[in-house]
Amino acid sequence: MYDTVFEGATIVDGTGRAPYTADVGVREGLIVEIGRISAAARERIAAHGAWLTPGFVDLHTHFDGQASWDETFSPSIHHGVTTVVMGNCGVGFAPLRPGDRRRAVHGLVSLMEGVEDIPGVALTEGVRFDWESFPEYMNSLERMPHSLDFLLQVPHDPLRMAVMGDRALAHETATPADIAAMQASLREALEAGAAGFSTGRSDNHRTAEGRETPASEADAAELSGIVAAFRGLDRGVVQLVSDFDVLRGADRFDAEFDLAELIAEASGRPLSMTWLQRDPGGEQWQRIRARAEAAAARGLPLRLQAASRAIGVILGLDTTFHPFMGFPGYVEIAALPRAERAARLRDPARKARILSERSGRLSGDGTAIPPLVDLMLANIERISARMFPLGNDPDYEPMLADSFFARARARGCTALEALYDFLAADDGGNLVHFPIFNYNDGSLDVVGEMLAHPLALFGLSDAGAHVGTICDASATTFLLSHWCRDRASGRLPIERGVEMLTRRNAQHLGLHDRGMINVGLRADLNLVDPAQLSPGRVELVNDFPANGKRLLQKARGYVGTWVAGVAVAREGAVTAARPGKLVRLQ
Repeated sequence: MYDTVFEGATIVDGTGRAPYTADVGVREGLIVEIGRISAAARERIAAHGAWLTPGFVDLHTHFDGQASWDETFSPSIHHGVTTVVMGNCGVGFAPLRPGDRRRAVHGLVSLMEGVEDIPGVALTEGVRFDWESFPEYMNSLERMPHSLDFLLQVPHDPLRMAVMGDRALAHETATPADIAAMQASLREALEAGAAGFSTGRSDNHRTAEGRETPASEADAAELSGIVAAFRGLDRGVVQLVSDFDVLRGADRFDAEFDLAELIAEASGRPLSMTWLQRDPGGEQWQRIRARAEAAAARGLPLRLQAASRAIGVILGLDTTFHPFMGFPGYVEIAALPRAERAARLRDPARKARILSERSGRLSGDGTAIPPLVDLMLANIERISARMFPLGNDPDYEPMLADSFFARARARGCTALEALYDFLAADDGGNLVHFPIFNYNDGSLDVVGEMLAHPLALFGLSDAGAHVGTICDASATTFLLSHWCRDRASGRLPIERGVEMLTRRNAQHLGLHDRGMINVGLRADLNLVDPAQLSPGRVELVNDFPANGKRLLQKARGYVGTWVAGVAVAREGAVTAARPGKLVRLQ
């Protein structure tokens, strides 16, 4: 007897082949038959007209803290993801420096709060910190039941802090002894089944105190020495985020890319890096493409993590950022409940005062806000052409005519006033979509070029991070609904979109038991109603520890999601089942 039979599904199997119609039989967590199945089953699901896909594999999440208190990996579970990879961008919560535990925990919380915009009070209250070494961290998370499978990478910043202490925070050069200790710690984690190593070199990443991240300026000796831990192993990956010093000058690009190639050579393992059209630096994505193509032609295993949409922020009175947060007239009322704040903002005298003021500087010492925010606030009238109302059914490829720049022109007012009136309306709950990267030309055409590139991996969802500014965990759903169904031009065939979300990422990680609908593979599956599929409405909720807030988006159109044959979500509701496990690479 089968546990589950999906009847008459349109199978998009993850291999890239064209969809076809068949039944799929599942038993004991595996796909055991594909074809016409008449045998008995505990559950038969009528899947006629629905897509049956493999579960999605998300390479780029930051659930490192949330996994301590959230068994479900929300919001990824609402967007078809069945396997998540944590420990990206060089930040995380292990290893932990022995000794002054309180100081060590504070350092890691400050790091994650600043870089990934996760409330520090929620992390302090919600993360157990019942570990020191990375294998102990793995064991701690493994003891807790979870809905989805997860893999853990060793992040560079905690590794450096655990070995070097305050010297890491001061950006001192690692000594040979430091490098040897970091290499040994990484090797210990890899032998325990860790998925790889990550490092971050972004000028926009800051701790909660406004300091550069500890490993952001690590030199070639440190990087190559650490990743030598991979030698002799035939598993594991490396992940790198870098803006290639774009804010310091285009002439620094090649030296930074040389470091990426050095890491790939020294590790001997597949390396993926962030691929964006930045602003400023809009041409940089083409230089990344050219260098990656040349490296791949020489045999270096470099891949490019591409997003399915623009990378930006959501602005609102209760989100992490909004245009008025530095204005003295707003700062006076910032602590009031949102609805009362909105009412005060609608007072004509306060409105006139704020619109006559200048914003104070937001970035600098003592804050994680990057300099890019001040740069953009100083040019709000120009960049308002890239700011749009975020409605209940978000449009992630809006037209200039819908922007606040265009609204202001139509009203005969400044863009700042148009934004002010929108945010102050009703109870103050309106949200603004502000695509910063990948939208320099007012469309997602550049994203289409990236997704079509043979070196591209689907990534950059940042699920679990930037919880007060984005909800890009929905990028999986957007890839299918927008790029494979709705876009007027440049659409991806559904089989190509599904292959990017499944097999391609699984194979990059070295996971050969999932990512396709084939007999003998895990029954990690999604059943999708293609007519109803949508990323869903974005809302601000307070469901983190210590009443911490985050943006949440629940998709429509997923009939169900199964992990190892067990339903973890049905019709948008998370089930009580917890079949997910820590995946240890061996």
